[in-house]
Amino acid sequence: MKKMFFVSALGLLSFSAYSQDAVNKAMVDQLRKDKEKSDKGLQDAKASAKASFWMDRAKTYSDIAAQGSEIDSSAAKTAYEAYKKVVELEPTKKGKDAQKFLSGEDVTLFNAFVKQGAEKYQGKNLGGALEMFQLAQEINKKDTLASLYGGIAAQQIDKKDEAKAQFEKYAENGGKDPSVFYGLAQLYRAENNFDKAVATLNKGLERSPNNKDLKSEVVNILLASGKEDQAITELTNLTKSDPTNVQNIVNLGILYDNMNTKLGGKIKEVQGKLGSGTTKAGELGKKLEAEKGKIEIYDGETKRISGLLKKAPKNAADLKRQLTETAAKKKEATDAVASIQAEIKAAEDAAKGNDNAALEKELADLKAKKATANTEAISAYKKVLELDAANYDALYNLGVFYFNEAVELKREVDNMSMTDYQARGKEVEGRVCGRFKKAKPFFEKAIQVKDEADAKENLATVNNVLEQFSGKGVTCVEE
Repeated sequence: MKKMFFVSALGLLSFSAYSQDAVNKAMVDQLRKDKEKSDKGLQDAKASAKASFWMDRAKTYSDIAAQGSEIDSSAAKTAYEAYKKVVELEPTKKGKDAQKFLSGEDVTLFNAFVKQGAEKYQGKNLGGALEMFQLAQEINKKDTLASLYGGIAAQQIDKKDEAKAQFEKYAENGGKDPSVFYGLAQLYRAENNFDKAVATLNKGLERSPNNKDLKSEVVNILLASGKEDQAITELTNLTKSDPTNVQNIVNLGILYDNMNTKLGGKIKEVQGKLGSGTTKAGELGKKLEAEKGKIEIYDGETKRISGLLKKAPKNAADLKRQLTETAAKKKEATDAVASIQAEIKAAEDAAKGNDNAALEKELADLKAKKATANTEAISAYKKVLELDAANYDALYNLGVFYFNEAVELKREVDNMSMTDYQARGKEVEGRVCGRFKKAKPFFEKAIQVKDEADAKENLATVNNVLEQFSGKGVTCVEE
């Protein structure tokens, strides 16, 4: 993930870069004297009741904010309060002049707030910086500079709600810095407010249409919110607008690859539902017959022991013990029969409840989607290799793709009955061998590019399997 607001933060520092070295020391001394005079005047009830006093005080503190922050790092706030006092005491004349500063018609006070906010930011007083930037926005509600810096300060002190509010103001007022929209989207993403995050990124793209970071993050957030289809659409558009961007094409291949795997899992679920009732009932039927067979054996054993008991009463104690044990085993078998019969009924009922026609249609749709995902994944990886023949991700992922196909086919062979295997087992094994053989060169090339353990382990497995097939005389069939 990119580092948020790096460029903007540099802008903040450069904004406040002019230093006290450039300010005339005599001027600072004079400002200090003016401050002392103004502060002392607060004690004069007659003087402090006049609008002119507050006007002078506002200008004095405004000058301090602009040229002598070392005297008072929050002078802009005192100037702001003094201008408000002027308006209160004399709404006309001087009040109208004061209102120009409070409304931003004259930018002197606004600039003073931004400057002292920047200085506090540099001094790591982020709470104080945020306050200065907020007050600057009170003066100019359409400004983007103070809302930008206010958002940065709020974010750094973990005031997430205030950071969002500040960045939203920046956006509303026409701000264009893409890093702000990126960072704001991250704040919404952290709350799992994915729709708002995507909307924020799209707003940023309206103002910076070609920004790759914003476009890529739209895809990332769509994926995080489980909207894979939309993510694929967005990423496909990216590959069309920037056809030589290898990483975008790799990512598109991975998306289709993952979709292919997920669809495979869904297909198995539907297939399981289609055959669940009858298959499960059949399996349980075998268990039922086995338990019934046990009962017959225990009945025969009971009869045999009872006969011995009559013929050899001297062994009565041992024979009675055997009868008790046999009776207990018969009860276990009888209970098992009842339980299995209940399971069979449940399985048969479940099978009756299935809408097989709907399941068949769902299965056909899933298989069609899987075939498309399969084709698109391979196409994307191959396109990457056309642009960059030594791209590790494409090489490794293609190897894994064919490896997994081989494993799926091998599972089909393993689940065959002896009759099925004799009929077509060798043919399917040939295709299994062919898939493993197809995976091999991709793992070999991937290892040449990057010596990664996963690729080496997979290659070792492939070589081992191919040796086994060779030993069995299986001919690899590559499709």
